[in-house]
Amino acid sequence: MSMEIAIVQGDITAAATDVIVNAANPAMLGGGGVDGAIHRAAGPELLEHCRRVPEADGVRCPIGGARITPAGRLRARWVIHAVGPRYGIDPEPARLLDSAYRSALALARDHHCGSVAFPAISCGVYGYPHDEAAGIALAVCGEEQWAGIDIAFYLFSPDMVDTWLRAQSAGG
Repeated sequence: MSMEIAIVQGDITAAATDVIVNAANPAMLGGGGVDGAIHRAAGPELLEHCRRVPEADGVRCPIGGARITPAGRLRARWVIHAVGPRYGIDPEPARLLDSAYRSALALARDHHCGSVAFPAISCGVYGYPHDEAAGIALAVCGEEQWAGIDIAFYLFSPDMVDTWLRAQSAGG
């Protein structure tokens, strides 16, 4: 990998960064896990910003996509809501997970953001195998086209940090 990507054990809602990426669901109205934590920390403003995103049949962001909103009460300026696949349910999960990370980074670049904090998208209730998800995430984030963006993964558990560090040392 040509870029340095930070792996941090900690609370993504406290990240001092331009953008916090939320592992969102297609409705973008909050949920459990990191999604719920981000919404709680950002306050009701984030939910109001999400409600303003156009929706069709309850979908504000398709699987593999990302949308950007102001960050409410978070230290970050923006929240990028990236929707990863449900492993074993959604077809082509690797392609969709890759697309979620790419879509998030493209929005960060388009909004002139110099730093991004990612969670482990799809690794909670969406059931993505952690080793495979880490490899995909780090491969996308390590591409030269994102060279101007400081990228960090904020992971809650020591086991998840170990998984990401293993994938990083394997070049993934």
